[in-house]
Amino acid sequence: MSSHHIVRDDQEPALIIANGAECSQELLGQLLEWSPIVIVLDSAMDRILDLNIKVDVLLGDFDRGFDPEYYKERQFPLEIVHTPNQDKTDLEKAFEYLIERKIPAVNVVWATGKRADHTITNITSIVQYRNNLKIVMLDDHSKIFLLPKRFEKWYPASTPISLIPIGNVSGIHSENLFYPLKNDTLTIGYRTGSSNHVLHDGIVIIEHDEGDLLLMECMD
Repeated sequence: MSSHHIVRDDQEPALIIANGAECSQELLGQLLEWSPIVIVLDSAMDRILDLNIKVDVLLGDFDRGFDPEYYKERQFPLEIVHTPNQDKTDLEKAFEYLIERKIPAVNVVWATGKRADHTITNITSIVQYRNNLKIVMLDDHSKIFLLPKRFEKWYPASTPISLIPIGNVSGIHSENLFYPLKNDTLTIGYRTGSSNHVLHDGIVIIEHDEGDLLLMECMD
């Protein structure tokens, strides 16, 4: 797979490659095409080398005898960021690295699949960065992002959409969904908005008053 283009002024989202299940090379290639910076979390680096991808940053706690210097000979230039703090995941530390660099948006791949605990933690970690970084998590079946208080987007009819609350979300209203929401409350573990879909070609509007609400654009 070819290396990514260099995009100046950080106008496009950065790309983080985590260490979960791989996505298709087609999706990965599309994201690499215009990413101004590509960050790989430490344990995924060997798989990245096998795909012949040029990356910019190798980040992680480098535990389990991991030697980041080994990769400097195979990826040049390569910034190595050692983040030994065990109170945060490597993905959270990558988000904070981008915030420090004042990069406003990031796409994340390889963050789902494999271990369920990692998948749940990665998806729910999005909410703590809502005010500092626009995060979109993607795999071959889903596009996941946190909703603002009012969200509008055009969708084709029958597009599968799931609304997943992180904790409790109240005052939810929707327009142009097959299962409408009218001043509803969703609570993780009790009631979610999974497996809804768009009613007609056109704008979907989703509003909520309180809480953190994830939207998942899904495909089978």
